[in-house]
Amino acid sequence: MPISTEQTPPAASAASSRAALADKKTTVLGVKRIINAFFYSMEGFGSAYKHEQAFRQEMMLAVVLVPVALLLPVGWLGKALMIGSVLLVLIVELLNSAVEWCVDLAAEQQRHPFAKRAKDMGSAAVFLSLVNCLVVWVLVVAQAVSDGRLHG
Repeated sequence: MPISTEQTPPAASAASSRAALADKKTTVLGVKRIINAFFYSMEGFGSAYKHEQAFRQEMMLAVVLVPVALLLPVGWLGKALMIGSVLLVLIVELLNSAVEWCVDLAAEQQRHPFAKRAKDMGSAAVFLSLVNCLVVWVLVVAQAVSDGRLHG
């Protein structure tokens, strides 16, 4: 049986050892990574609240609507849909804001039609999330009224 003279190339060997080290680092630092991710998320909330007026307005809306959803005499599924639709607005606004900041950075030197298109699409996504929120709230409240749990 011939003896193989092939060896693992140094680059592949280094890559595999880095991968093994990365796996070990992930398992050892898994909890720390989650804690760091939490704090990065909190920084993101703070940045959005500080720099984005639309996010502040939608947060104020959420502060009002979430307790209202919890207090309305609707079923648990209705409450979940109402609160979820409000949270979806916040999620889409955060993503839209992130896209806008990146587009502004990339198009800092010159205006480009793609930059406007990207920002308009993000705005459309926020608009649709707001329409979704309105539709969910109207339908859940209408169901509660028709069931006699809420007097219109």
